[in-house]
Amino acid sequence: MIIRRYQAEALGDSFGIQMSGIDGLGTAAAWGRVPPGGRTVVHRHDETEQITIVSGDGEFLVDDRRIPAVPGTVAVFAPFEPHVLGNAGDGELIFLTQYWRDAAQVSDAVRGGGRAGPDRPIFVFSTPPTPNGDLHLGHLSGPYLGADAYVRYQRMNGARAWHLTGSDDFQSYVKDLARREQRAPDDIAAHFSAEIAATLALMDIEPDQYTVTGTDPDYRHGLREFFSALVASGRIKPVAGPALADPLDGAYLYEVDVAGGCPVCASATRGNICEECGEPNAVVDLLDPITVASGLSPVPSTATRFMLPLHEFRDAVLLHHRFGRVPARLRQLADRVFRRERLDIAITHPSDWGVRPSETEGAGQVVWVWPEMSYGFLHGIQRLAERLGEDWKASAPQQAWKLVHFLGYDNSFYHGILFPTLYSLAFPAWQPDIDYHVNEFYLLEGKKFSTSRRHAIWGKEILSRDSADAVRFFLASTRAERTRTDFTTAEYERVLDEQLIGIWQRWLVDLGSRVRRLFAGNAPEAGNWTAEHLAFLRRLYLRLDATAASLDPDGFSLRTAAAEIDGIVRDAVRFAEEGDRLDDIGTLDSEIRTSIALELTAAKLLAAVSAPIMPRFAAKLDAALGGPGLRDWPNTIEPVPAGSPIALSEAVFFRPSRDAAAVPVADAVSS
Repeated sequence: MIIRRYQAEALGDSFGIQMSGIDGLGTAAAWGRVPPGGRTVVHRHDETEQITIVSGDGEFLVDDRRIPAVPGTVAVFAPFEPHVLGNAGDGELIFLTQYWRDAAQVSDAVRGGGRAGPDRPIFVFSTPPTPNGDLHLGHLSGPYLGADAYVRYQRMNGARAWHLTGSDDFQSYVKDLARREQRAPDDIAAHFSAEIAATLALMDIEPDQYTVTGTDPDYRHGLREFFSALVASGRIKPVAGPALADPLDGAYLYEVDVAGGCPVCASATRGNICEECGEPNAVVDLLDPITVASGLSPVPSTATRFMLPLHEFRDAVLLHHRFGRVPARLRQLADRVFRRERLDIAITHPSDWGVRPSETEGAGQVVWVWPEMSYGFLHGIQRLAERLGEDWKASAPQQAWKLVHFLGYDNSFYHGILFPTLYSLAFPAWQPDIDYHVNEFYLLEGKKFSTSRRHAIWGKEILSRDSADAVRFFLASTRAERTRTDFTTAEYERVLDEQLIGIWQRWLVDLGSRVRRLFAGNAPEAGNWTAEHLAFLRRLYLRLDATAASLDPDGFSLRTAAAEIDGIVRDAVRFAEEGDRLDDIGTLDSEIRTSIALELTAAKLLAAVSAPIMPRFAAKLDAALGGPGLRDWPNTIEPVPAGSPIALSEAVFFRPSRDAAAVPVADAVSS
């Protein structure tokens, strides 16, 4: 007999509560105690865990669900299932946990893919672009292609997912361009907002919600209410502090108005954020600052702004980072930022371009555009809900929501640190579940793409009806996911001519010609199978699994997905080359039928798995195989039904860049 009793004095800190181990029970085990109002930190592990509630009144938090945990409750959590146990009563919550490793359950959990339930709404945000210029390939390769492919894949798997973005009209960069061109800021914003939307359409990126902040009739009112909720928390207050001013007219300087060295990494930067290291600055701490408009040194000044003592929210932000997908680069940034003894962030600035707060202390100020964006995402959900007939309100975010942010590294501080802090103040009962997908800078000939410096290849310069999929594939293949990557026109044209046309299209057309010559243009039924046939089919299954893993939320990587998709073609080409050796052997007709059927199977798989990245190509290839249209992600590999008409021999999926560029932009937009 083994008897183990709960002993409070043996407990020690663990998982945000107090626990003590138990030996000799046949499984790993521990006692746990949660104090009134306390909860474990959210955690995931590779063990199966069984929790038995002994005493107290608690609740389990699993994704968006709250499940009562009263004495006698037994809960079993699968490997990697995130969970929290909280105390909802006035006394202590005592529980027994037992946990063990089950290889089969681990395998099922790993191969199960995405983490959002089938009915859970998934809102995928790409950072709204600044309407001071059109979109260039640096923009398109990052948040916008990423979010679009992510949503397409989720929908193929039955998820309720939507892509939301818009036009970030109140950026100071819009006002700066208006000043230089002697135009009204709202004219600049309206012009480029329309251009941005048209470029996204050329790229086959059609957001489900595109919010234009400057013209949305309810946006200002909702933002003011959100800001007032922040002020009502008591943690954001108007504070007089040091600032910099223009030496000529005394105008307040921030963001685009001022430049200098980053006080953290010394790189050249503008005010408030450093694109290189990602850390914020207070403008007054810039190294050797200059006024951008005049090139003169600014003069010291003072300004009263609503200030957020961000350093006080370290624990809340780091806890938030345990819930979703947070890349190491963002975690590193958070660690550096919270090493500072103090970090006071102005969330309003003196300006005449933006939305003024309702508070009297905000006279002459506007809500800074980055805190504004945290509300803008919620406003987009509400606008989407109005069209879908859903009860989603910006003023009442729901625990069921799954948020996914696609952003460039230079915006990491705002998305991953500032926004969750503001949400915790405006909606203290909401614990947002956010995944972050961060891309690095995509370079052009070794230098950063830049809208303000006009160092770019603009989307409309390269996109057309015939080039969209080639551009999408190349950008996916070279996307700056963990390190900076470089776009060169020569490499793009090489991939288009040698890879997409020279290998992909040549194989597909040749396959169609063989089906026409050998089987009168109809898909054959497989005959006798050889070891080589089985090996190729197994290879296709490996490619399917690898592509799915690279598009699932946890391991999302368009570069990996593009490589696996290309791998299907290259495997098929090698397989076809071996099959060609059998054409003249009359006794192997049955095996030849199997070979052709397997190549068509590979083409069918190629159409399905390429759909998130190359939607036009995928649809055209599916149609050429006699398919019914692409809707679902393939969970298994199915052959093209025997007798299906195959129209590959004359198909044109890609055109050389000189031909694709000849298609007028207007034709591409209207298609």
